[in-house]
Amino acid sequence: MDINQIIEQAHQEWLCALDVLPFPIFLHDKDFRILRCNKAYSQLVNMPYSDIIGQLYYELFPKNDGPLPKCAETLEDPFGLTSTEEIEIDNHLFGSKNFIVNDKDGTYLYSMHILEDITEKHNTEEALRESEEKFRSITASAQDAILMIDDKGNISFWNEAAIKIFGYSEHEAIGQSLHRLIAPERFLHAHHIGFSNFIHTGEGAAIGKTLELSALKKDGTEFPIELSLSSVKREGKWNGIGMIRDITERKQSELSLNRANRALKTLSAGNIALVKAKNEEELLQSVTNVIVEKGGYSMAVVRYAKEDANKSLISMASSGMAEGSCSEYHFSWSDTEGGELPSAIAICTNTTQICLDISQESKFKRWKEAALSHGFISNIALPLFGDEKVFGTLCIYSTEKNAFDSEEIKLLEELANDLAYGIINLRTRLEHEQHATLLRQSLEQSIQTIAATVEARDPYTAGHQRRVSELATAIAQEMNLSEEKIQGIQLAAIIHDLGKIHIPSEILSKPGKLNNIEVMLIQTHPQEGYNILKDVKFPWPIADIILQHHEKVDGSGYPQGLKNNEILLEAKIICVADVIEAMSSHRPYRASLGIDPALDEIERGRGSWYDESVVDACLKLLREKRFEFSTVSML
Repeated sequence: MDINQIIEQAHQEWLCALDVLPFPIFLHDKDFRILRCNKAYSQLVNMPYSDIIGQLYYELFPKNDGPLPKCAETLEDPFGLTSTEEIEIDNHLFGSKNFIVNDKDGTYLYSMHILEDITEKHNTEEALRESEEKFRSITASAQDAILMIDDKGNISFWNEAAIKIFGYSEHEAIGQSLHRLIAPERFLHAHHIGFSNFIHTGEGAAIGKTLELSALKKDGTEFPIELSLSSVKREGKWNGIGMIRDITERKQSELSLNRANRALKTLSAGNIALVKAKNEEELLQSVTNVIVEKGGYSMAVVRYAKEDANKSLISMASSGMAEGSCSEYHFSWSDTEGGELPSAIAICTNTTQICLDISQESKFKRWKEAALSHGFISNIALPLFGDEKVFGTLCIYSTEKNAFDSEEIKLLEELANDLAYGIINLRTRLEHEQHATLLRQSLEQSIQTIAATVEARDPYTAGHQRRVSELATAIAQEMNLSEEKIQGIQLAAIIHDLGKIHIPSEILSKPGKLNNIEVMLIQTHPQEGYNILKDVKFPWPIADIILQHHEKVDGSGYPQGLKNNEILLEAKIICVADVIEAMSSHRPYRASLGIDPALDEIERGRGSWYDESVVDACLKLLREKRFEFSTVSML
């Protein structure tokens, strides 16, 4: 085999090797005519191999008006260097790798071009570039910090907002561990464990969730953030994208809202205590309990300013973690060294005194030491103002620094004002009650005097009114009437026959039977009693009770012939008691008939003359022997 055959065989083998390759390859001479090509190129130009050889390549593929510029430049390259170019044809983009082949003397033999359709790759890269550009554009204007973390846990992207939030420049942040930049030391171990799982799976407990945690600024300041993490795979490796929002303002707003709600809840519960309190001592203890139990404050104390020589501040009520300890200290509201404390200033100036960090106060030495020893950090002293002077303070303590903000202070001041009003109101109410008690006592004494006057004119019925009062009072108690109503019945019964003062004494003491005119005169006594008392301002309807005490539920009574609910219950009770007492006592015209006939009488008249409920109560009392007259009827 001669040398040409060997060369030809090698050439054929080389062509066979080219045909195996999936991308088009062609060789051309210095005139750009195709010398060789592989099967992929033949398929690309849709021509058989034999028709391709000798053709100008730029008339086949890639089609052009002449040699591609870079190809021409490459041909002039005396060193035969490889060049690479991109060619766009029919909306497709091809990458062309060009090689010049020279002989051993450096004489040009041919050029080889390897083509590759890179349209999809180019589109992908272009889309990626656009995406990255859009990402950078979005992140540049974002208010939240946006960063990317590579598969080693280091920051690979850091936007402008991140610079503002954390204080690190992009140069300082890139390449740094995310964990050390945003997580306090105490959380590092947990973060490392979670990230180890993430780089292998792209998953983790934090992925796809929003977390609240603490972060660190460049100056070491710890602040609250909201962190959202997502994962993306790049070049076969999992990367993280983080969005970080500084939520300091939101947390402060939440804290302020929580404190306002706490104070509002305290105010509401305190006002309920104000309404329910029966006396000043109960009020003070209830309010201090509410402040601690409902409001969640550590301690509450009410102190009163005494006008003694030492101007003492006396603890009146307290509640909380140091309850009772206040009595160990003797404070003053004077302007001496011993009086230097928030309560003293609040009393002297009638202004709220606030200590947001007791440990940093330069004054109040004795009080400061006592407060800190119990773990208190913040305090507010609210003046209690009433009757045109400050008479005490409401002090509230907290174990938190900066525990009171402006909105909370307003609500607590409102609570202090309400408490002061409640105290003054209770004192005023007590004074009124004392005056009312004296007035009632005076009225009762007047009624007793009137009763004694009536009984003095009629010795035969002496004690009758008092005995009726005893039984009427017992019936009212058996019926579970209010104390107020019972007292009215008792007093009305004592003078229920007041009108008899206008009846001639000879008629009242007549031993024989009364004629019709005398009976008519006797029956005027309810009206006469009413006329005497109608203009007297009693707390009870005594005049009306006296007027109605001889009325019957069926309308057969006198003087008005009232029926059922037209008659006061008090009058119905006195009516029954009057019958029982009259029948069981001696009279000038007859001897006592006894209790049993009297009970039979009211039982017969039950529902017709006498009220059923009153009769039932009276029968039960007397038949069960639970009532006896304490006074004896006189002959």
